[in-house]
Amino acid sequence: MRTSLILLSARLLDPVTGAFLPQTALAAADGRIAALGDDREIRALADASTTVIDLGGAVVTPGLVDGHIHPVTGAELTHGLDLSGCGDLDEVRAALADAVRDLPAGAWLHGWGLDPNVFAGRPVGVAPFDAVLEGVPALLLLFDAHSMLASRRALELAGVTGPRAFDQATAEVVCDAEGRPTGLLLEDAACDLVERVAPQPTREERRDRLAAALRAMAASGLTGGHVMDANGDSLAFFAELDEAGRLPLRLRVAPWCQPGADAEEVRALVARQGTGGRLWRTDGVKIFMDGTVDNGTAWLEEPDGRGESRHAFWPDPEEYTRIVGALHRAGVPTATHAIGDAAVRHVLDSVEKALADGGPGPRHRVEHIETVPDDTLRRFAELGVVASMQPTHCCDFTRADHTDNWSRRLGEPRASRAWRCRDLLDSGAVVVLGSVGPCAASPPRGGGAAAPHRRPTRDLDRAPHGPEQALTAAQALRGMTVNAAYAAGEEHGAGRIAVGHRADLTVLAADPLTVPATELADVPVLLTVLDGEPTHRAASL
Repeated sequence: MRTSLILLSARLLDPVTGAFLPQTALAAADGRIAALGDDREIRALADASTTVIDLGGAVVTPGLVDGHIHPVTGAELTHGLDLSGCGDLDEVRAALADAVRDLPAGAWLHGWGLDPNVFAGRPVGVAPFDAVLEGVPALLLLFDAHSMLASRRALELAGVTGPRAFDQATAEVVCDAEGRPTGLLLEDAACDLVERVAPQPTREERRDRLAAALRAMAASGLTGGHVMDANGDSLAFFAELDEAGRLPLRLRVAPWCQPGADAEEVRALVARQGTGGRLWRTDGVKIFMDGTVDNGTAWLEEPDGRGESRHAFWPDPEEYTRIVGALHRAGVPTATHAIGDAAVRHVLDSVEKALADGGPGPRHRVEHIETVPDDTLRRFAELGVVASMQPTHCCDFTRADHTDNWSRRLGEPRASRAWRCRDLLDSGAVVVLGSVGPCAASPPRGGGAAAPHRRPTRDLDRAPHGPEQALTAAQALRGMTVNAAYAAGEEHGAGRIAVGHRADLTVLAADPLTVPATELADVPVLLTVLDGEPTHRAASL
């Protein structure tokens, strides 16, 4: 057995206890942690081919895993103009004007990360940008990646002149009282009407964007991610990068199951399970139960302040229940996007029925869980459902005083039940943290930092939103290590620094459990190790 990597002079942090291990060095071989000990005895395991790194007292944690990523679609959607830093309409107009000035004639303008709060309570639409985008085909993706604004020229090129009907219950071409499109497109089916007429990148360009996005994730300390889609060329891209030695993250991929899926499609999803390569595999199925609060497509038990968010993503929610039951009986875990309280409740009801009909089975999970009442909390632990949450969404797009779009739509008391990370944890649920990166503007590692501080990334001096829901630094670390391993059914071989566990490791310049929460995201990542091989190494090492 060849020792591939040795780390010396390390502080090895156990996320379960929150304490440092007594050992100061480790050796990796065949992708696993082969030995722990002091510097002298571990150094003796090296041969001429071993990479030996003296960490000088840096902190080693199990490799950080992002519980919810979209690397392929995210890499495609986040090219072009980054609008995430714009705080009002004037700033958006100025950014668009600068971009248009450099745009070749007839070229499309792509923007992303647009915050609906810039509209300050006014209807979200393209009208405020008509002057600067006159004659320019433009697509501006909102931060939630569930909606976008299309310029007048883009709508014209796509032939979108009025409302449309879609199989997706929450998809919509938003129109004014006269039936004219406002430019706002809700959900994939509506967005695709315009996206498909825009120039498309080549396959090679898309693969290179993906590779760059994954490298950035590795540089941020991530060693793995739970991928919540497998659309288009995604699986082929993962296979190609893996075979070429260019896959810097360990990926667990859950393909989508959409409304209208028949029995044959469900059987195909079951048959696909377990396929993959050295560093990626298909494991689970992603399903949508609703959209988002910000664009009025969540599923709430009571409509939002505009009378919206009244419907499930599935025209017949009971069909979703039947599919969850079929997947459960086949041993396939599900990950369901459920943001509104009605959506979350229906998912839990469906899992409860699946357990009653099919007995114990795979670990199911709910993604996002942005607002839930008290009676829903305990059911996660009772049913063994994992709570997968993204605190950066609460931090970056809502406000402590509830003057933001999300909070105004929900109103009290629902806005006070925002991202109940601590309540879910205290009720016994397993909480996994993620970012929805790279769709989200925040760095992939930001989820673990945002959970303790709950402040906007771009202004950490502002008041926290729901500080009573903050996690401790230790709880946040577990949310990206041991809990992520548990959610994937890998707790016996991943998520801790132990002999026999995967040699997936993150090395930080400071102790993440003692650094002030607002500074945690800025702690330098010195080294990222995947399968016993460095994927990122700081120049200082």
